[in-house]
Amino acid sequence: MEESRVRGEFEVRLTPREGAAESVGRMTIDKSYRGALEAVSRGEMLTAGTTVPGSAGYVAIERVDGTLDNRAGTFILQHSATMTRGTPLLSIGVVPDSGTGELIGLVGRMKIDIEGGKHFYVFEYTLPEYGHGGEREGGLD
Repeated sequence: MEESRVRGEFEVRLTPREGAAESVGRMTIDKSYRGALEAVSRGEMLTAGTTVPGSAGYVAIERVDGTLDNRAGTFILQHSATMTRGTPLLSIGVVPDSGTGELIGLVGRMKIDIEGGKHFYVFEYTLPEYGHGGEREGGLD
């Protein structure tokens, strides 16, 4: 499997929710992706700040539904991020075996860039030609 790398723009709306533990924020995530990833997503985020300016963390899960390079399906992205006195460390990856439809077998990592107030993604991924390890249903021809 050859790794692909795609870039595009996305819009995000975060809506605060109640029900989080003390000193923890809870939000819903609504995103719209454009480019090689044409999709919408919904998810949940938990955030925590500290008394030190520029230090915080968040975790999130979002379900992405749409097309990736014209292959339709869904998959789950898992986020884990910290900021230490203004220095960010972000990890976003596809949850193993979460791909459906034509995205079965999807493996990947996403990076986020913010430029001029706009959000961009860079998605590096591999995808079997036929799903489930590259085999067609009923075996290879």
